[in-house]
Amino acid sequence: MNILIINGANLNLLGSRETAVYGNTPFEDELLRLQTCYPDLVIDYFQSNEEGALVEKIQQGGKEYTALIINGGAFSHTSIAIADAVRAVAIPVIEVHISNIYAREEYRKKSFLSAVCKGSIAGLGMDGYRLAIEYIINS
Repeated sequence: MNILIINGANLNLLGSRETAVYGNTPFEDELLRLQTCYPDLVIDYFQSNEEGALVEKIQQGGKEYTALIINGGAFSHTSIAIADAVRAVAIPVIEVHISNIYAREEYRKKSFLSAVCKGSIAGLGMDGYRLAIEYIINS
């Protein structure tokens, strides 16, 4: 089983950006933890601040991976193009948000990805990625 984790806008700053909201762990540390916890899985990672690059990676990932985990960052709330790319792939896609988007600013409470993903996990910090992997493994 191979899983691709895709992180969108500003998530390259995890560990240093708004640590009260997102924590102080860089995603690379979380990725290493996940790869160590699941040695029988291939867990790859892609991050971009560019909408088009994310669309292309989702399309490519739909052909090369068993499942995708996506945290679109701010693009979750703005990008029809990313939602359409998710809708177009024939593999399960799980949406993850580190913060509880429903307890934040009004504009963050709507995610275009939620309706096109198999499920969504929000507000459980970095552990949301692990929970998404557990779902993928057990479904």
